[in-house]
Amino acid sequence: MNMNQALLESGVRDDTLSVEEKDFLDLNGYLPLGKILTPEQIANMIRRLDKLAELEGEDAGKELHQEGGTIRVSNLVNKGPMFQIGFSHPRVLAAIEHVIGPRFKLSSLDCRMALPGQGHQAFHADWRSGVEPGDYYVCNSMWLLDDFTEENGATRVVPGSHRSGKHPKDALEDATQHPEEIQLIAAAGTVIVFNSHLWHAGGLNQADSPRHGMLAYYCRRDHKQLTDQRKFIHPETHARLNEAQRFILAV
Repeated sequence: MNMNQALLESGVRDDTLSVEEKDFLDLNGYLPLGKILTPEQIANMIRRLDKLAELEGEDAGKELHQEGGTIRVSNLVNKGPMFQIGFSHPRVLAAIEHVIGPRFKLSSLDCRMALPGQGHQAFHADWRSGVEPGDYYVCNSMWLLDDFTEENGATRVVPGSHRSGKHPKDALEDATQHPEEIQLIAAAGTVIVFNSHLWHAGGLNQADSPRHGMLAYYCRRDHKQLTDQRKFIHPETHARLNEAQRFILAV
């Protein structure tokens, strides 16, 4: 199995993304892919994630990252077959390939629930420094399990900032806001892919319920995963995945 075979078997073709979609992603650093999840899938995922958060308690998210004001549930590869769409949907994989190039792997699959009155982040990029435009190492896909609205703090981005060659920690005196920021407002079930070098930040959730989002994060194949899939993968998970999915996980 190689990357080309894995993508082909996952349904990725040259025209899986339109030219216009690729151009939009290149220019702006993000791309809404429309509604991919059905209402039934959304309900099942939220139910499962809320149950996992309850069962894991204070340990929730420890496999990857814990964050004040949020509940994180990590290592979703092993926590239910419903989540494997995060690393197997052809439109998402096509967008990841377009940003990173033809050799990539899943780095982590987790959920971030921004709690009421919480969730605000400073602008950041998911890499340690600025990079040359076009030479990208990481890319994320955000799966909206609730409507992302202005009220509940939809993710904020600075369009085109991935092409600046700068990291927000070096470029911004005040990283809590930016004059060119926009919010990624969209309906539950939508998937938004964004170049992880894009300056982005969670918004303040001013609603009365958590804002659920699943994050399927990818890196170049020669870089270390945030979640070591070989270390964490369960035998029963490995058995139910097809060869292409195992390759994308690097297991």
